Amino acid sequence: ILSGIHEYYEPEELVGKTCIAITNLPPRAMMGIDSCGMLISAVHHEEGAEKLHLLMVDPHIPAGAKLY
Repeated sequence: ILSGIHEYYEPEELVGKTCIAITNLPPRAMMGIDSCGMLISAVHHEEGAEKLHLLMVDPHIPAGAKLY
């Protein structure tokens, strides 16, 4: 999955985190690489600046658990 989150997160901030993603999307070329999914995030404005927050789950929730 390719994403444009580099403005909002340093790679080290995401190590060990479980993000919510849609993984059954058809491939889409981005920068010459196929991306086959999308990270789910929330965007809002705070003091005139755009803020992006990836949706993450509790570390006790196993990968592949159903979301409702």
